[in-house]
Amino acid sequence: MAISSITAFWAISVLLVLVPGADWAYATTAGLRDRSVLPAVSGLLLGYVGLTAVVAAGVATVVAGTPAVLDALTVLGALYLMWLGATTLARPAAPRASPDGADGVPGKARILKGAGISGLNPKALLLFLALLPQFTDAHSRWPLAAQIGTLGLLHTLNCGAVYLSVGTLARTVLRTRPTAARAVTRVSGAAMIAIGVLLLAERLTG
Repeated sequence: MAISSITAFWAISVLLVLVPGADWAYATTAGLRDRSVLPAVSGLLLGYVGLTAVVAAGVATVVAGTPAVLDALTVLGALYLMWLGATTLARPAAPRASPDGADGVPGKARILKGAGISGLNPKALLLFLALLPQFTDAHSRWPLAAQIGTLGLLHTLNCGAVYLSVGTLARTVLRTRPTAARAVTRVSGAAMIAIGVLLLAERLTG
């Protein structure tokens, strides 16, 4: 597997991770409400590890041969994104912390929700199922599963660095500014709904 392919994928991965979306909103909410952002971010990373395992198992090949599968997954992710945006708008994050996490929700629940957010994120689905396999080399001495695992781990590390920073920044900057915190989460919620609507419209009319 060529270093140039790994570098190219890393650059695209960083650019995608830096675009605010559902993961950013969840990390921001964790920074505002939770005692620690680690459970929420760990959940997000767990979702990407799961996607890596699924793609490495050969699901990407099936999806490539059956575009309707990717369409269905994208529609499901878009609907989930719209639901997350609506719930975020209905209950914008306010700076507070409880021993068990946001609103008394245990850390395990925060991890599971984070895994669902990243695992069903349309942006992540497109990256892992449609884009990631394009950076593999069929003639490499590396097994295909090892190549996909390496690229997936690289993306997961990028996500970890960015989302920990986002959550920590929200914790240190926005906690003392309740009005700004609510405004940021409302914008995040509206953005998630808008992205979900656009993705849904694109898939249904494409």
